[in-house]
Amino acid sequence: MAAVGSGGYARNDAGEKLPSVMAGVPARRGQSSPPPAPPICLRRRTRLSTASEETVQNRVSLEKVLGITAQNSSGLTCDPGTGHVAYLAGCVVVILDPKENKQQHIFNTARKSLSALAFSPDGKYIVTGENGHRPAVRIWDVEEKNQVAEMLGHKYGVACVAFSPNMKHIVSMGYQHDMVLNVWDWKKDIVVASNKVSCRVIALSFSEDSSYFVTVGNRHVRFWFLEVSTETKVTSTVPLVGRSGILGELHNNIFCGVACGRGRMAGSTFCVSYSGLLCQFNEKRVLEKWINLKVSLSSCLCVSQELIFCGCTDGIVRIFQAHSLHYLANLPKPHYLGVDVAQGLEPSFLFHRKAEAVYPDTVALTFDPIHQWLSCVYKDHSIYIWDVKDINRVGKVWSELFHSSYVWNVETEFHSCCPGWSAMV
Repeated sequence: MAAVGSGGYARNDAGEKLPSVMAGVPARRGQSSPPPAPPICLRRRTRLSTASEETVQNRVSLEKVLGITAQNSSGLTCDPGTGHVAYLAGCVVVILDPKENKQQHIFNTARKSLSALAFSPDGKYIVTGENGHRPAVRIWDVEEKNQVAEMLGHKYGVACVAFSPNMKHIVSMGYQHDMVLNVWDWKKDIVVASNKVSCRVIALSFSEDSSYFVTVGNRHVRFWFLEVSTETKVTSTVPLVGRSGILGELHNNIFCGVACGRGRMAGSTFCVSYSGLLCQFNEKRVLEKWINLKVSLSSCLCVSQELIFCGCTDGIVRIFQAHSLHYLANLPKPHYLGVDVAQGLEPSFLFHRKAEAVYPDTVALTFDPIHQWLSCVYKDHSIYIWDVKDINRVGKVWSELFHSSYVWNVETEFHSCCPGWSAMV
């Protein structure tokens, strides 16, 4: 009779031979039987006790994230009160203090990869959107690192999110196959206004007075008005009222970035197109002026009270005056593609250029009004923070160069990297 011996190996107590079968090779007449199959190892899968699992979780903590998954400006944001920069890294929100070079982290409890985020105007909360089926819009307490609210209203993913400047509402836009645009009363976890958009929306921005917001995308610039849509007497979800921007001859463009003006330019809205056009709309939604950025492709923009920053291909960031669209300067370019990472970390390296060098495209921008710093994410997954207080003397404040594609393997020298189990990769 066969039994299972120590270690889980099959054995025969009586010592008789057990027949063996080789899969797919039948025994032929006149031939000897095939050699016996190797013994099967049947091992019970060990499972940590609940107490052990809790102990491991308490011992292991995330110290630093090396990488970024932000694909556009929806994955990058700045706290207007502290200057801390937050960006996406899979299912983690990384909150960076550039001055101290320290990170804080918020973990998405659903373990879904994150697609968009935005700081609240007071810096106390972060709103995130997710990828995947039935994605949630979540509100996080920045100080406590815990979830404050969860709102379900999309099917296939969230393209962009934003707080209103008065913090009464949150706007979330679904992916193209979702097409749902929701306005949330986030303190009550309810949708107060909603509508469907027939085209892909890439970016959105709120007006300074919170009365409207603007979405842009494929042949699409649309102004959505909250004062009409969210009347106090209405207690259920109402249709979101929208009016298209008057594009004129530019109606066939794909608009990829938008920012409502600030300060004395609060009545204007600025948009940028993939074809490299910077456009300005007035309060009546009319295209007032536009200029050619003279680049092969543009992808993002952000504004301050006085300046407009346009992110373009080949590492270019152009700076314009907000009130006149007058060109002022370009930011210094980052490292060129294929650079030695060790050399790229030296500040002096920025002034040494190769004649035929190719630079990564700029894909995301956010502005810190406290320190006058501009954060740039490039297509090779690198991040630079520039001091633009004096645009004639722009300096690099901080930078990180990460892997530009998948990470297939990680190895460490255990004794040197993990003394006393203090850190692991």
